[in-house]
Amino acid sequence: MKRFLDPLLVALVIVVCWQCLHWAVGKHSLSSPWSTLEALAQMLGTEVFWGNVAETARALVYALVIALIGGVALGVLFGISRISGRVAEPILLNLYSLPKVTLYPLVLLVFGLGLSAKVAFGVMHGLIPILMFTMNAIRQMRPVYLRASKTMRLSFFRTIVHVVLPAIFPEVVAGLRLGFSLTLLGVLIGEMFASQRGLGYMLTSAMNLGDIRTIMAVALFLTVFALACNGLLMMADRRMKHR
Repeated sequence: MKRFLDPLLVALVIVVCWQCLHWAVGKHSLSSPWSTLEALAQMLGTEVFWGNVAETARALVYALVIALIGGVALGVLFGISRISGRVAEPILLNLYSLPKVTLYPLVLLVFGLGLSAKVAFGVMHGLIPILMFTMNAIRQMRPVYLRASKTMRLSFFRTIVHVVLPAIFPEVVAGLRLGFSLTLLGVLIGEMFASQRGLGYMLTSAMNLGDIRTIMAVALFLTVFALACNGLLMMADRRMKHR
C-alpha cells in the first residue's frame, strides 16, 4: 500500500504547487492543471496529434535501438580491454560534455532534414551513457567469471554471450533507463530545430503562437509517457538485481 501511497502524495503536491503557481503568474503565463487536462483530452481525440506521436515514437525507437546496441557493443569492447577503456573514457566524457545543440548544423549537413537527423541526434544523447554503464559494469564484474571462461576454453564470442552479458545485464538495464530519457530528449530537440512533424514540432509551433495550453498539454503527455516507461524499466531493474 505504501508503494502506491508515496507516488500519489508526490503527484498531489506537484498539482497543488502547479495550481498555486498558476494563480501567482496568471493564465497567460501558465495554464492550470484542469485547463491542461482539458486541452490534452481534446488533442487525444484528433488524428493530427496521434500522427505527431507516431512520428516521435518511430524516431525514438530507431534511436534507442541504435544507442542500446552500439553502447553495449562498445562498452563490452572497452570494458574487456582495460587499456582501450582507460584511453577512451576521458575522451568520451569530454565529448559528451559538449553542448549537443552546437553540433546540430553538422548533423543536418550529414543526414539532412527528416527522420535520419532526429534519430542521429537522439543517438548522440543516449549512446555514451549506456556505453559508460556497460564498461564500468564489466570493470566491476567478479574476475572469477572470466577465469572460469578461460578454464572452459570458451571463445571470445561465447564468453561475451554466455558469461559477460548475463553478469552485467542489471547494469545494462540501469544504463538503458538513463539512455532512454536522454534519447527522448535528443529526439524532441531534433524535432524542435528542423522538422515539420512530431511532438517537438508541436511544442515549437505552440511557442511561436504563444499557446500556453498546448505547450503544457504536450509537456504533460511527455511527462506521463516518460514516467511510465521509466517505471517499467525500474521494475525490470529491480527484478534483475533481485535475481
